[in-house]
Amino acid sequence: MRASVEEAGALLARTDSAGRRRRSASPVQSAAPRPPGEGGGLRRQSSSFREDVGHAASETYLVSRLTFTLLQYLGLGYRWMSQLLALTIYAILLMPGFLQVGYYYFFSNQVRRSIVYGEQPRNRLDLYIPKDNNRPCPVVAFVTGGAWIIGYKAWGALLGRRLAERGIIVACIDYRNFPQGTIGDMVSDASQGISFVCNNIASYGGDPDQIYLMGQSAGAHIAACALMEQAIKQSSGHPVSWSVTQIKAYFGLSGGYNIHNLVDHFHERGLYRSIFLSIMEGEESLSRYSPEIVAKNSSAETIALLPLIVLMHGTEDYSIPPSASQTFVDVLQQAGAQARLLLYEGKTHTDIFLQDPLRGGRDPLVEDLLSVIHADDAIARQKIALAPTPRRLVFEWQLKLAHRISPF
Repeated sequence: MRASVEEAGALLARTDSAGRRRRSASPVQSAAPRPPGEGGGLRRQSSSFREDVGHAASETYLVSRLTFTLLQYLGLGYRWMSQLLALTIYAILLMPGFLQVGYYYFFSNQVRRSIVYGEQPRNRLDLYIPKDNNRPCPVVAFVTGGAWIIGYKAWGALLGRRLAERGIIVACIDYRNFPQGTIGDMVSDASQGISFVCNNIASYGGDPDQIYLMGQSAGAHIAACALMEQAIKQSSGHPVSWSVTQIKAYFGLSGGYNIHNLVDHFHERGLYRSIFLSIMEGEESLSRYSPEIVAKNSSAETIALLPLIVLMHGTEDYSIPPSASQTFVDVLQQAGAQARLLLYEGKTHTDIFLQDPLRGGRDPLVEDLLSVIHADDAIARQKIALAPTPRRLVFEWQLKLAHRISPF
């Protein structure tokens, strides 16, 4: 299996180097914001759309090619086939909602797609800008999930839309997935994306004094690793490009924070031990990339730098059990950090993040986020109370069936 991973990595290296040559031959996309009225003609919009589609197509080709390469070595056993079938039916049931969110993602002028934040192939982020941004808006830097293999910034489009409707800028940070990179690369990319947000978000109408960090599933793990790593660097006096004190709170949704405890669990669910250990850079690196263990072994100075940590988990999450969040909260509280746990009764790994927002109406996750973000802003809370209720995107029977079929 190690040989197969190395071959996949070699394939990626060839593809990436070709991609870098193509990018270097054309102007690098500017990270600076475009004023609304500047060159806002149909030709510019069409050109931008074509560039985005071309970029998405090239990344889709890369991911697909790597996926097939990995599957050649994994084999198509019963577990993989049954999971794939369940995922296909699940996606078909929710497709009406996905299509509407996709239209919003590609055609809404509130979405700034593929802003470059670094030099690596996937170092891009999407910004979701509220319509009413007459004053600096709170900001959520969001790291998407995807089992460390299929993560993509567009997976955060639904959350970005819902929070933008409530006056919050959302930055969905993309990062290299396996086998394009291992966990160290993912954490480095996420940290660089967070740095971009902290140092540049004011140019997009964001409030640099109201930045929140959030991750979902694998993204929650990656974001927590980046946060702990930065706190250790900062408390040790090392130079940093962003400060942990700039983050007002960390929201971890359906994440796993002690990787030692999840190796066997993931293996039983189809993310085989050999692949997962390759993602995590070997068994010897599991403690380093387990935020729970890192927090337990951290100094009081490091813990003191951490912001409020709010972990959220569904009680019927079978992809990552809710005990993963419970034990991390317990460790943080014992170490002296501010930490709390929110459990969503009867919710699975995807209910909180996908099905509930697609249902329309008041979304429990969004409401809980807003209660923290706007805790000291009575004016914002009043505006939210008067805001129109988000409309339903998928019929209820489809959502209930998707809940039962979901492989997550």
